[in-house]
Amino acid sequence: MKSPLHQKFDFSDLLVSQDWTFPVPIAYGPGRFTELGKHCVREGISNPLIVTDRGSKDLPFVEEAQNFLSCEGLTSAIFSDISPNPREEEIIIGKKAYNSGSHDAVIAIGGGSAMDGGKSICLIAHNDIDLWDFEWEKPAPVIYPDQAFPKLITIPTTAGTGAETESTAMITHTKKGMKLCICHTELKPTLALLDPELTVGLPSNLTAWTGADAMTHGIEAFLVPGFHPLCDGMALEGLSLIAQFLPLVIQEPTNVAARGGMLVGSCLTGIAFAKGLGFVHAISHMVGAEYDTQHGLTNAIVLPVVLRFNLRGQEQKIKRMAEVMQISEHTDSAFIDRIEEILDEIGIPKSLADIGVPLSCAERIAGKALLDSAASTNPRQADVSEIRQIIETAINRARN
Repeated sequence: MKSPLHQKFDFSDLLVSQDWTFPVPIAYGPGRFTELGKHCVREGISNPLIVTDRGSKDLPFVEEAQNFLSCEGLTSAIFSDISPNPREEEIIIGKKAYNSGSHDAVIAIGGGSAMDGGKSICLIAHNDIDLWDFEWEKPAPVIYPDQAFPKLITIPTTAGTGAETESTAMITHTKKGMKLCICHTELKPTLALLDPELTVGLPSNLTAWTGADAMTHGIEAFLVPGFHPLCDGMALEGLSLIAQFLPLVIQEPTNVAARGGMLVGSCLTGIAFAKGLGFVHAISHMVGAEYDTQHGLTNAIVLPVVLRFNLRGQEQKIKRMAEVMQISEHTDSAFIDRIEEILDEIGIPKSLADIGVPLSCAERIAGKALLDSAASTNPRQADVSEIRQIIETAINRARN
């Protein structure tokens, strides 16, 4: 069913520094993290606020970031009061930290929660607009010249979220018990800095969970209906890299080329979901909001169940994805089988019950999931009953 690793890819390309300009300036390459201070000087940044999550605040890269800034004569402070599923009150506290420290930029460093936290702080740092006024489906608030968003540098330390090139952020609305997407078209990262060496020390489980998240982004984005060749191209190239490097990076965690392939693949599929996502994310967002589950892990468990619902009548798209993922048989069953093989290879649990999600929540999560922005771009429409069945299957046994 599956073919051996594609032999034409030149792994050495992943060990060489690259600068790209689309969709934002991107600096890629092993060791590029050391350039952080120089990038800030070039952008006129003198006192950035480093935003990371609670789980990352004591990791070496946070102190290293401050050292690289200090070497260029820059001051900085750290804000790390960000949960794995960031909450609105944390963003408001982050805004206060930004303004009380007279900061002039945000450096978001870490996984998806750090990216979401840093971007959200930027959205409200220079204005009195309510955070939820930036919700995806609402008209974008008017930002006046004196309210311009802070400069933003994003530095992912996981290969999964793909959040480093856009302004979108998922924040938990605690009163509603829902995750909501917030953003603004005028907020764009000044620079995304991709250094695969930052991901080498990532524990195996987080490597697997975030990698599966990136794979899910590519699949869901490509299945979104409509003609969007830019996003579709990003999704397919990202899937090609992820299918090749995700199993390898679990087997060889210090392989910098494999880490680089995953980091670039994650970035590409993160760009691709500007087209939209689907029921995997709609369900995962609401499960995460209620049960504080790790986002990539939740996606990975739910993915095969949603694929069995979504792939009917998608023969052409299945063929394209199977080709780039080196799957020789171009059928929905063969495609799902290979996805499940990958999930088995990287140690993903087989049910949401395994990560503490109870069957009793299915009806409630289903209702919330249909309100998620990702649900509207799913390739097949569904009612609450059908979504509930998907969730119940994912809770009981998502795959054999």
